[in-house]
Amino acid sequence: MPDAVLYDYWRSTAAWRVRIALNLAGIDWVSRPVDLVAGDQRAAAHLARSAQGLVPVLDIDGIRLTQSLAIIDYLEATGRLSLTPADPAQAARARAVAMTIACDIHPVCNLRVAAHAATLTADPDTRAAWMRHFIRPGLEAVETLLHPTGPFAMGDALTLADLCITPQLYNAARWGVPTDDLPRLTRAAAHCAALDAFVRADAAAMQLTTP
Repeated sequence: MPDAVLYDYWRSTAAWRVRIALNLAGIDWVSRPVDLVAGDQRAAAHLARSAQGLVPVLDIDGIRLTQSLAIIDYLEATGRLSLTPADPAQAARARAVAMTIACDIHPVCNLRVAAHAATLTADPDTRAAWMRHFIRPGLEAVETLLHPTGPFAMGDALTLADLCITPQLYNAARWGVPTDDLPRLTRAAAHCAALDAFVRADAAAMQLTTP
């Protein structure tokens, strides 16, 4: 029996953050896909797991957790991870990066939000334009918060910020948002790309293993 069950979707950036965290923690976990495109998140079975009808949902330690940052915080609080810098100022900066992505960029670029915007305009190009409109300024702001030389987002050590950056850059590329001129972001993501925990959590890897 695995130690944890993650209800996720291979392309969900929120679920992706948690997959990285579970891998970093060395937890034996299994994915239970929730197909957001097919509408599985609105099924009664999933609404019983998440009243919001969102992913990720993590079953671990006999409890059920939602919201990616809360899940990662739980893994750290229970001693499985160490992603918070010891220096309070650096810790606050790492959280600021994570929240800029998870609380500012991600919500307005959520699948259901962008789909609703496209429905209101009846223009098939609305979704992509919407994504680009919000993702690029958000990433520009994140760039200013990162360590100038790295190699990770906050400097020499991996932090929560890195777990949020990698999936968000995937989403940026998906919607044609240029990031080559954001050297701190792209450097941190490239450094993380070589780590096994990130490789195994990657969207492409999850897509290949999804039934």
